Amino acid sequence: MNRIRIFISSVQAEFVDERRLLHEYLSTDALLGQFFDPFIFENLPAQDQRPSQLYLEAVESCDIYLGIFGKSYGSEDDEGISPTEREYDLAVQLHKTRLIFLQENDPAQVHPKEKLLVSKAGREVIRKKFSSVSMLKAAVYAACVNYLQTHEYIRIGPFDASMHPSAGLADLDEQKVNGFIELARAKRAFPLPVGTTCETVMTHLNLATEGRISNAALLLFGKQPQRFFITSEIRCAHFHGTEIVKPIPSYQVFKGTVFDLVDQSVDFVLSKINVAVGTRDSGVTAPVTYELPPAAVAEAIVNAVAHRDYTCLGSIQVMLFSNRLEIWNPGRLPFGLTIAKLHRAHQSIPANPLLAEPMYLAGYIERLGTGTGDIIRLCREAGLKEPEFIQEEDFKVVIWRKELSTPQATPQATPQATLQAGELVPEPIGRLILILSGEMKRADIQDCLGLKDRKNFISLYMEPSIEAGLVEMVFPERPTHQDQRYRLTDKGIRLKKQLEETIRKR
Repeated sequence: MNRIRIFISSVQAEFVDERRLLHEYLSTDALLGQFFDPFIFENLPAQDQRPSQLYLEAVESCDIYLGIFGKSYGSEDDEGISPTEREYDLAVQLHKTRLIFLQENDPAQVHPKEKLLVSKAGREVIRKKFSSVSMLKAAVYAACVNYLQTHEYIRIGPFDASMHPSAGLADLDEQKVNGFIELARAKRAFPLPVGTTCETVMTHLNLATEGRISNAALLLFGKQPQRFFITSEIRCAHFHGTEIVKPIPSYQVFKGTVFDLVDQSVDFVLSKINVAVGTRDSGVTAPVTYELPPAAVAEAIVNAVAHRDYTCLGSIQVMLFSNRLEIWNPGRLPFGLTIAKLHRAHQSIPANPLLAEPMYLAGYIERLGTGTGDIIRLCREAGLKEPEFIQEEDFKVVIWRKELSTPQATPQATPQATLQAGELVPEPIGRLILILSGEMKRADIQDCLGLKDRKNFISLYMEPSIEAGLVEMVFPERPTHQDQRYRLTDKGIRLKKQLEETIRKR
C-alpha cells in the first residue's frame, strides 16, 4: 500500500513545536501511522538548492497539503509573496487535498497579507480553528480519519447505524412508534399496521437486530433520547436586531425525538415571524400567510436534524433575527458535495441514512436530494432574497426576511387590538381568535395555523386564550373528552370583530 504523504506547512518561524508534534503524532499513532508519511521543514536535508524550491517540490510530491496559519505572513520574495502562500497556491493549482488550520488570534495582531491568505483559503477549502496544541492535534486527527474514510482506506459504519451499547427495546416509546406508523401509512403507504410490536417495526426499518437497537432508533422513537445523546437538542433564540446580543429576548431549548425537535422548532419560528391573517370573505376559514414559507423553514430544520454530526458536542441552533433566519448544524457537507451543487439537483448523500428514511416515510422529507432546491424555490416564490448555504465550523442555512425601508413598515403579525385596561393582545392569541370559527377541534386549529407541536400550541396559544376568557371548551368539565372542541366566548367574539375591522381598514 502506498503511504499518504502529508506536507506540513506554516511560516517557518511560527509553530515550530506544533509542526514537530504533528510530525511525531502522524508517524507514531496506532491508526494514522499505518497510512501517513508526514514531511516538515526541520527534516529537510542539506542540499545545494534554495529551501523555497525544495518546499515547492515537496508540495508537488505530497497527497495532502496541511497548512497552519497564524499571525505572521513570513518573508517575502521580489513580488511580495511569502513561501507559505507560494506553497498554498501550488497546492491549489495541482488540486491537492488541502487541510487548513487557523490559530485563533486578535485580528489586530494578524499581518494584513496573512488575513488575505486566510480569506483566500476560506473561499476554497474548509478551515478549522484552534487555540491550543491539543485542539490542533484533535482537529488534525479528525481530518485525517475523515480522509481515510472518504478515500475508503478504512470503513466505519455511520453513527445512526451503530448499535447502542446499553439501550434496548424497553427504551423506545410504543405510542411514538404507533404515531409514526399512522403518518407513514398515510404519507407513503407504509405496510405495517398500527399496533405492530416495536421489535417488528424496528427490524423492518433496519433499526434493530437480535434485541439490540441502533442509535437511530433512540433518536427517532426513544422515551428520552437526550438521556443517551445529550446534545441531540435544538436551541432556538429570537433577537430583535441583526446581531447576537444578551439578554436574549426569547430563548428555548427543545428536547425529544427528532420528530419532536422539528415540530417544536418550526412552531417557535412561526410564532415569532410576521403573518397575515385574512378574513373569511373567501371561505369558511380565514387564510393565513406567513412572512417566511413554513415549508422552507421546516425543510431547513429537517435537513439540520437529518444531516448533523451526532458525535459532535454542539447542538443545532435556530436563530431568528430582524432580517434573517439562521439554522446552524454541527456537521459538514459529505465528501464530493459542494455549496455550488446545493443550488441545483444533486444526489442525496444523507449523513445519517437510517435516520433519514423514517423521516421520509413520515412525510418530514418529501424527496431525497431536493431539500436545498426546495428551500430556494419556496423563497423565490415568496419574493424573498435567495437563501445562503455556508460551510464554516458548522453548516449554516440563512433564509432572508423581507427588507423593509423603515421600522414603521414592519407588518404586524396580528392587527393591534386591546383587552381591558389597554392591554395589547399577544400575537399568538390574536392569531387563534381570527382563525377560530364556530366549534373547532384543537388539531383543526393547529392545521389552520400550520403548527405541528401540540404541547407548544397549547402553552402558547390555547391556554392563554382560555385564561383571558376569550375561548372556552365545549365540555369544560371533561377537558380530555374525545370530542372536545373550542369556541369563542362573547368576549372573544367582540375581540374578533375588532381585529377583523382593523384588517379591513388596512
